Amino acid sequence: MTHAVPSRRPTRRTLLVAGGAVGLGALAAACGSGGDAASGATGTGSRTGAGSGSGSATPAAGPWSFTDDRKKTASLKSAPTRVVAYTGTAAALYDFGAGDRITGVFGPTRVKDGKPDVQAGDLDIDRVTVLGNAWGEFNLEKYAALRPELLVTDMWEPDSLWYVPDGSKDKILALAPSVALDVAKISLPEVIGRHAELAEALGADLKAERVTAAKARFEAAAESLRKAAKQRGGVKVMAASASPELLYLSDPRVYPDLSYFRSLGVEFVIPQKVTGSFFENLSWEKADSYPADLILLDNRTGTLQPKDLASKPAWSQLPAVKAGQVTPWLSEPRFSYAGCAPLVETLAKALGEARKV
Repeated sequence: MTHAVPSRRPTRRTLLVAGGAVGLGALAAACGSGGDAASGATGTGSRTGAGSGSGSATPAAGPWSFTDDRKKTASLKSAPTRVVAYTGTAAALYDFGAGDRITGVFGPTRVKDGKPDVQAGDLDIDRVTVLGNAWGEFNLEKYAALRPELLVTDMWEPDSLWYVPDGSKDKILALAPSVALDVAKISLPEVIGRHAELAEALGADLKAERVTAAKARFEAAAESLRKAAKQRGGVKVMAASASPELLYLSDPRVYPDLSYFRSLGVEFVIPQKVTGSFFENLSWEKADSYPADLILLDNRTGTLQPKDLASKPAWSQLPAVKAGQVTPWLSEPRFSYAGCAPLVETLAKALGEARKV
């Protein structure tokens, strides 16, 4: 797969460059005795503490633990105050009120002009240490210097930690307990719920007005999408990412947002030759293989956008493109109500205005 779509490789993972050549013993010493992770425990996170709104968290004193979706339990003597997370996950935790726990992030954080990447959401990226901004980047020395107490990321595939480089994974995981949350092949509300549980375990108040208002907005958006799908029955929607060489047709049965939209009645194009569980690779000569009335086009940094595709005849000739029925799709949403509500609203509006072409 091309560099233009770094997080949509056939297996969603690749061989990554190992971290710096700093000795593990020195790094461990720099981190102190943060705690350890044990596998096989049951339950979810602790339900203690109350936050004062989005971005702040106040957990209760005492031992802390959280069991992730690998069935591994991260255990500490007290709730972690120095959390390092994948950028999108950090943004979700911020939305739920645990933002002040985030000290470092890794993954798409800044674009070339220094502004926040779309996946950073409302996270204040000037107040966190960025350990890596692209696939394969994770500064091990900076990570150790943060004295991390907890590492958090998502899992698109079982036991595969998103944006944690395989080459330096063992050294990274030796420095602090880790929490990984499933985000594939389960529905969006469940994914959001798990991120909310972790935020609450870190001390966020899920009853805070900002959180409950975001949830209400999400639920209202979902109902709007359900109505739009019913009114526009028969309109076929295609979710895709674009690169110079290929159009990647996403399988809506595995993406949490798309599978949820399907449950609300949206009719998606289903790829027949899926590679690596997530998408079908279509050469531009075969971009018209699947009829579609509305295209959801991946708008992450690094993917081609309509302005980039204007010179491609194969793109310009697609019926949905000719009809002006192309709408942005964030294929890696930040999994919070605040992060997902606008995405559902956007699709509801686009679907409500779409016609068969």
